[in-house]
Amino acid sequence: MDKLEDMSTGDDFDPFTGNIPATKVEITVSYFHCLSNSLLLNSGQILTHASLCFPLSLFRFLFTVCVLYTQGVETKQWREFGRTEVIDNTLNPDFVRKYIMDYFFEEKQNLRFDLRLEKPLGGIPGKKCGTIILTAEELSNCRDSAMMQFCANKLDKKDFFGKSDPFMVFFRSNEDGTFTICHKTEVVKNTLNPVWKEFAIPVRALCNGDFDRTIKVEVYDWDRDGSHDFIGDFTTSYRELARGQSQFNVYEVSHTLGNGRTVTLLSFSVESEFTFLDYIKGGKKKQGNECSSLPSIGNPSQSTSLHYMNPYQMNAYAMALKAVGEIIQDYDSDKMFPALGFGAKLPPDGRVSHEFPLNGNIENPYCNGIEGILEAYHQSLKTVQLYGPTNFAPIINHVARYAAAVQDGSQYFVLLIITDGVISDMAQTKEAIVNAAKLPMSIIIVGVGQAEFDAMVELDGDDIRVSSRGKLAERDIVQFVPFRDYMDRTGNHVLSMARLAKDVLAEIPDQFISYMKSRGIKPNPAPPPYTPTGHTHHHHTQI
Repeated sequence: MDKLEDMSTGDDFDPFTGNIPATKVEITVSYFHCLSNSLLLNSGQILTHASLCFPLSLFRFLFTVCVLYTQGVETKQWREFGRTEVIDNTLNPDFVRKYIMDYFFEEKQNLRFDLRLEKPLGGIPGKKCGTIILTAEELSNCRDSAMMQFCANKLDKKDFFGKSDPFMVFFRSNEDGTFTICHKTEVVKNTLNPVWKEFAIPVRALCNGDFDRTIKVEVYDWDRDGSHDFIGDFTTSYRELARGQSQFNVYEVSHTLGNGRTVTLLSFSVESEFTFLDYIKGGKKKQGNECSSLPSIGNPSQSTSLHYMNPYQMNAYAMALKAVGEIIQDYDSDKMFPALGFGAKLPPDGRVSHEFPLNGNIENPYCNGIEGILEAYHQSLKTVQLYGPTNFAPIINHVARYAAAVQDGSQYFVLLIITDGVISDMAQTKEAIVNAAKLPMSIIIVGVGQAEFDAMVELDGDDIRVSSRGKLAERDIVQFVPFRDYMDRTGNHVLSMARLAKDVLAEIPDQFISYMKSRGIKPNPAPPPYTPTGHTHHHHTQI
């Protein structure tokens, strides 16, 4: 069984990466007429503004449909995702048909809504064209986790007598008839009657929300050399498993009936997990940012090239900042970001600083949006002298002081460090990361230039968790991405800003959730849905 050769232990097993989107949302469309004597546009992008309106008298026997288009990340082409049913003879259509789509924190998911009229109408120019209301709701089956425990009887192998080292592998069936591995139990050594530990698995991973979809389970006898011996298999479904411990959940695992080889479900329960969207929808417990980004620009060894201000093109620092910042800024309520530099001599006395405000204002280091940060960065290059050594710890500790002051879940801090990878205080930086792992913060490091980034990979902690003085970081809070992987051969153009942002931000939701879960912080209730002033949802104007 070649496909199982690398499955001797469960420590490095990650069955979910890349297979299934984090969550799905359901989008509902409603339309409210405006206060003036004009309404809908003929067609066009509702998300921007309407360009044509028509007198109400023309809308007596309207046929209206709303079409949703999604935009490709790479191609930027608009494709129809779906359309509502056609509604006639109303000024305030509430469309019944929903749009169900995947939600990705790390991507900018552009949507376009066209409101179309089924018969051609003439019209007159107007200013107000009404409001389209979109409500997005996360689908509940994305957040449920199933807790299960199994045992087995008489799992002897066919070829000889003796004890086994059994483990089970669970597979989800796909639309095309193939199977995808979704869970592996631990190996229970030297027994024919194993009792495996209880485990949790997201329902979406087990059956992708389809309770009747086939789940296949294979049982193996573990071998040290990876050539695990197949004992038997059985099939079930989420709906069957949900019946719990019963005669329905005792499975024969041999094709030779009656030999007593069985797997039995001991317990089954469902827990509903809070998701990233729950916290986003619930907003703040008090004034503050749900996700604050604190960009920091490091001192490069080749400052003349990496920080070079080409009047026709952004340098690597600016491009990295823009690509990541444009995604994350939408999760900050006021879009005011403190931006710091480190590794430079400051005017007027030339003192070396490792945490100075890019805008030069110590009292108020906040910049307005990504454009404000870029402007402050460009200005700072004209006034400061880049200077070594390059210390990371002061900037991490600076953000940690912010984060330590608000540990109630009302704010979460994201530190974006853009650097050439040269680091002079590795031991102190590791200590700073271990301390920061207890706080509501994440660290993104984007490496620019052509240097080796071994130290940054080590700080990332994906392979080996960062430790300091023998103490492991409580959780993984660092994500490192080398900028050059997203550049063309000339090094002058980014191949895909969207892909860079996606890879840089991919770990943030899980890091955010890991903090909230570890502190037992639950999301606030979502606020009531928005309705335009002066209108109620079911009010319809008579013509």
